[in-house]
Amino acid sequence: MDSASGGTGPPDPNTSRGEGPSSAATGSIAAAAGGAVVPAAAAEASSSPAPPSRYESQKRRDWNTFLQYLKNHKPPLTLARCSGAHVIEFLKYLDQFGKTKVHASGCPYFGHPNPPAPCACPLKQAWGSLDALIGRLRAAYEENGGRPESNPFGARAVRIYLREVREGQAKARGIPYEKKKRKRPTVTATAVVGNVSAGPSQGGGDGDVGGGDGGGGSSTTAADAATTSTAV
Repeated sequence: MDSASGGTGPPDPNTSRGEGPSSAATGSIAAAAGGAVVPAAAAEASSSPAPPSRYESQKRRDWNTFLQYLKNHKPPLTLARCSGAHVIEFLKYLDQFGKTKVHASGCPYFGHPNPPAPCACPLKQAWGSLDALIGRLRAAYEENGGRPESNPFGARAVRIYLREVREGQAKARGIPYEKKKRKRPTVTATAVVGNVSAGPSQGGGDGDVGGGDGGGGSSTTAADAATTSTAV
């Protein structure tokens, strides 16, 4: 009984948790060195480059598609000889892969946003998709060594073509493309209102606007009353 109950002291908490003195010594050495121990997984994650964003990945795919189009063009085209006319040809080529129904002028559903029945009008690329595509290709052209002044994706002919596509699809689909109006910032107006309501010196005539201005009016009245009583 004596040997079983009091022969040894209480168990070491470090030993019961599977942590020997070596781990404590390691911690003291790391603390003395003044640096934190970084796990290997975290070190590898910090050293590896971040994956490209969705925009960058899409831009790379669009650029490779356009280069493949130039390669398969008859006769083959080089990027240096590419012009705005070739860019428009590329956009028209993409219409065969479009998913947007664009009604012809002779279609009975011309100008109807929700036609009640299907029709034989072709599917084309939506104007919004083409406009975003040109923006990505224009950036990719300059990122790959092209000069901004000779960028075929920023040519005037391409801008005119996109505008015609937008207007034509708006009439054919009955869905006008309107520019979103930017909301005016209200920070300045809020600051002005806050200054007016917070100023007790200006609250004499606007006492009914805010509760804080009523106090200023009452204090002024009390001062006037004190002055009047003293004068009397």
